[in-house]
Amino acid sequence: MRYLSTRDPRAEPLTRSFAEVLIAGLAEDGGLYVPERMPAIASDISGFAGLPYAELACRIVSLFAGDTFPPGELQQLAVAAYRSFRHAAVAPLVQVDESLWLLELFHGPTLAFKDLALQLVGLMFDAVLAHRCEHVTVIGATSGDTGSAAIEACGKRSAIDIFILYPHQRISEVQRRQMTTAEAPNTHAIAIEGTFDDCQDLVKALFADAGLRNELNLSAVNSINWARIAAQTIYYVAAGVALGAPERLVSFAVPTGNFGNVYAGHIARQMGLPIDRLVIGTNRNDILARYFASGRMALAAVEPSLSPSMDIQVS
Repeated sequence: MRYLSTRDPRAEPLTRSFAEVLIAGLAEDGGLYVPERMPAIASDISGFAGLPYAELACRIVSLFAGDTFPPGELQQLAVAAYRSFRHAAVAPLVQVDESLWLLELFHGPTLAFKDLALQLVGLMFDAVLAHRCEHVTVIGATSGDTGSAAIEACGKRSAIDIFILYPHQRISEVQRRQMTTAEAPNTHAIAIEGTFDDCQDLVKALFADAGLRNELNLSAVNSINWARIAAQTIYYVAAGVALGAPERLVSFAVPTGNFGNVYAGHIARQMGLPIDRLVIGTNRNDILARYFASGRMALAAVEPSLSPSMDIQVS
């Protein structure tokens, strides 16, 4: 599997391996790395029924990772990634009504849904860096969920230093404490006066500085990193299979701030999971709802709400 940048205009664009995309995060031209072609799972879905979550994770991620990991290593990483989750199913479904189910994504170590991707991504970082004898500096912006989950996933890893920028007094107190009380010496949480979008702008500016990027070997764990999107497709597949795929169509309603989560659902659908609708749930910071309704990405001031992880106006 090879990857190319969304901003590469060449007829024969430069391609990268999964390992290169994992470590780089963002393409050098500022674009996002995406697969040259989307892997297909339609013929395999029936065989996914009853698989433990870690086994399903291995099957899905291996489609994107190719020969990045030696035989058996990805399976070991997946088992280790989900060992600390407090529910045996990792992402269980709870029935609310006849055709309405809740997909519980809060059983990870920080209670954030991003644990499901970042616990695995952190271990993949560790393995690839060990293979390459490299060290990276991970830079991320957070409105709450990513920061605590990333610090938990990357803490105490000798080949990683991680810096997370978060908007001062605009994240939940629980998540602020999760980040600022982490004991691992390689983790650094930095409060920024402003909004999440301001934090994200700083991260993008750091990546745009080619000299600094190369000197520090910068990497990212936000949803700009394809590996995280790939790892988030797993729970869509798990839920779809549990609810009767491929014979049964499933729709997902997804609370959405920065689009990464529901985008992973879109990727799962492109891979062949029979998804009918993907519904964007939003708060008063409704940039995505406005965009899909009007086709215009118009900036507006961020309004604080009771769901601070969704207080975003640039997706």
